[in-house]
Amino acid sequence: MHAYRSHTCGELRNTEIDQQVRLSGWIHRKRDHGGLLFVDLRDHYGLTQCVILPENPHFATLERMRIEGVISVTGKVVARSQETINKNLPTGAVELHVQELEVLSTAQELPLPVFGEPNYPDDIRLKYRYLDLRRETLHKNIVLRSEVIASIRRRMTDQGFMEFQTPILTASSPEGARDFLVPSRIHPGEFYALPQAPQQFKQLIMVSGFDKYFQIAPCFRDEDSRADRSPGEFYQLDVEMSFCTQEDVFNAVEPMLRDVFTEFANGRKVPNEPFVRIPYKQAMLKYGTDKPDLRIPFEISDVSEFFVEDAVEFGAFKNIVKKGGVVRAIPAPEVADKPRSFFDKMNSWAQKEMQAPGLGYIRFAEEDGQLIGKGPIAKFFPADTLVRMAAHAGIGAGDALFFSAGKANDAAKLAGAARTKIGNDLELISDDEFRFCWIVDFPMFEWNEDEKRVDFSHNPFSMPQGGMEALENQDPLEILAFQYDIVCNGTELSSGAIRNHRPEIMLKAFEMAGYGPEVVEDKFGGMLNAFRYGAPPHGGIAPGIDRIVMLLAGVENIREVILFPMNQQARDLMMQAPNTVDNDQLRELHIRVVEPPKKDS
Repeated sequence: MHAYRSHTCGELRNTEIDQQVRLSGWIHRKRDHGGLLFVDLRDHYGLTQCVILPENPHFATLERMRIEGVISVTGKVVARSQETINKNLPTGAVELHVQELEVLSTAQELPLPVFGEPNYPDDIRLKYRYLDLRRETLHKNIVLRSEVIASIRRRMTDQGFMEFQTPILTASSPEGARDFLVPSRIHPGEFYALPQAPQQFKQLIMVSGFDKYFQIAPCFRDEDSRADRSPGEFYQLDVEMSFCTQEDVFNAVEPMLRDVFTEFANGRKVPNEPFVRIPYKQAMLKYGTDKPDLRIPFEISDVSEFFVEDAVEFGAFKNIVKKGGVVRAIPAPEVADKPRSFFDKMNSWAQKEMQAPGLGYIRFAEEDGQLIGKGPIAKFFPADTLVRMAAHAGIGAGDALFFSAGKANDAAKLAGAARTKIGNDLELISDDEFRFCWIVDFPMFEWNEDEKRVDFSHNPFSMPQGGMEALENQDPLEILAFQYDIVCNGTELSSGAIRNHRPEIMLKAFEMAGYGPEVVEDKFGGMLNAFRYGAPPHGGIAPGIDRIVMLLAGVENIREVILFPMNQQARDLMMQAPNTVDNDQLRELHIRVVEPPKKDS
């Protein structure tokens, strides 16, 4: 028999009754029932109930052992009586009667309980992550992550993609976030950077003559934590293809993602139809965001035209529209009969959480067969205007409209957040389905209000729609790019683009964003020079592994699907990183630490 186990703790069934077996694992739980000691023994695979009698010479040893000690037990598999079968356990029809016991390691008093998984502060969970990972829910999340990655790898290789590994030590480049820098010992005063993404390398792979590449790539960005973003590092499915159009990228990635979500949906619905394609401009109008949650069963509409009609007397919004602003209407289904406090809370939320002036609203009802408006601002509208506005917004009696007014971007942001809040507050968002969409036709450039200039809006390496002709002849703010995102249930899973592989077009695009050729040559010279020796048209995408698993696991915080995450302050409480190093190491790296000035108390 094997030194530690003949079976795992999740393996025994009725077929093993009367067999002599050996199990090893952690003491998950102990129960003393009238002299009999019951131990639930746990390993990676499951849990088995073990029983030891008082006359067994090992009884006292096992009785003294703390929870989470590690033991090996040998004994006979016995059928449980009918009334003691545990139907919630795969091994629940049998138990192991212990004959021999070996203590493999003992456990001190636990700072974090494993059995029962009670809520515990995040700092304790992160400091003792190895204990937290023994808990069933988190353990299953990490197993799910492994299975999802294996499924993705299999589906990518089945499509003819080859997996390559790109460098971890590379050059710093301005890609939108702060780099993690690594000092060079042999090149004093010079630094490597950890890659924010393998962007340039994967494009160079295409220039090198490879056709379809993928990688489960680690990416490093020195940015703040969010619920859907881990500080420091994350993983993405990095993909690039040669001689491809935007449609080719969609055809490669969309079926793979749909099949992965279907495989791990666990009863949730994954629509079989193609992902909806929504132009960026339309997404901002209808959903107030480029990350729309399509489970919410209503859309935002532009109602600016109704506020500038001569008979409308609501001067505040009328003046906003006349000065170039907009008014967006957010439906709230079947809330017209709710108390005034519902509407007041929405207004207070807009002011406190969104720093907005507020949310106007109109409730709609039916009187004598006619649709009428109620509420503080309804009196400023003629009856026929209210009827037409309700029809335009797709609502009727019993519904309400909230209004967001201001500059287009500001109004869209508030309207989008209000749409999500209304969907959540009214419990209109289903937890048992995944709704995907492509956001396409992103603008190539945007206006940088702080610096009063045109700047890139998304990815500077993207090919503008229309190529050089568009750059030379169109208003920069009207130029669209071959850029696209995948969004699922309001979470951005992926960004991608068809790349700008022509040096002259790239230099022109950067020039329009205020970067001279010397800057482009300095920051991106390696890639730009490669393009001068014959570059194929190419494009790609990079779905986030952590976010995919987060959605499939049904958790709200990305830390629940990462083995050893940092806390919100980007600290690893378990390994105590970052930490200081001694002066010898600093001298070897030609570095001197300059302490930040102390704040006045």
